[in-house]
Amino acid sequence: MFQKSYYYLIKIQYLGYRFHGWQKQPDVKTIHLMIDRTLKFILGKQRFKTLGAGRTDAMVSANEAALELFLYDTPIEDFDAFLDLFNHNLPQDIRALSIKEVDKDFNVIQDSKIKEYHYVFSEGQKNHPFCAPILTTILDSLDVELMKEGAQLFNGTHNFKSYCYKASETGEFIRTIEYCGLEENSLYTANFFPKKSYVLRVRGKGFMRNQIRLMFGVLIKLGRGEVTLDYIKDSLTDNSTEVMDYIAPASGLILHSINFE
Repeated sequence: MFQKSYYYLIKIQYLGYRFHGWQKQPDVKTIHLMIDRTLKFILGKQRFKTLGAGRTDAMVSANEAALELFLYDTPIEDFDAFLDLFNHNLPQDIRALSIKEVDKDFNVIQDSKIKEYHYVFSEGQKNHPFCAPILTTILDSLDVELMKEGAQLFNGTHNFKSYCYKASETGEFIRTIEYCGLEENSLYTANFFPKKSYVLRVRGKGFMRNQIRLMFGVLIKLGRGEVTLDYIKDSLTDNSTEVMDYIAPASGLILHSINFE
């Protein structure tokens, strides 16, 4: 029997602090689990499937993430009504932003996309506990100006094997960073935030497991005086054997945007 399929791209945002990442796992609460559970409730007996554009780790948040919804037999007639119903039933720390129909050739995983990640942090002081979900507190005093220089070294095409968690011998480690810069934070604000905080912005097509957190981890070590700019330069060469040993905390990392080319 012929089965008609319909394809939709949905943009979402979420606060990841209480979730064990995107991917479904036994006995823990994840973003994908809550989305599928909500869709099952609002769609009733209609069959569906969802695929995410990528995985985020436990406690990582997203200002804009994406998933593809596959519906069978019956299409969505009213996008506004669907979004209203979806958001009404989603947990308060997940929100659907938009939905649009795509064709059967669209692939949310394989299609080329640009992601921009932000890592938000402060240094040298203990912050209000309310900051914890989206801002990492580094209690040590850091040389932020030196860290800014270090962030620039990641721009361009390099071998990022040293910045891949548990890298295999057969992975594709040559990656291009379109932009990497560290600047004072004016994007994320609240009256309980410290007077000064910072954000590392990283934009590119593809990132490996824990890559951004490992990149920021070495910048923290740079700011503490534990490594040098030359150390970072050498870690990006083809013959580097360095294995980064400091993964920065997850809660400061935010998937800021995802755009399909």
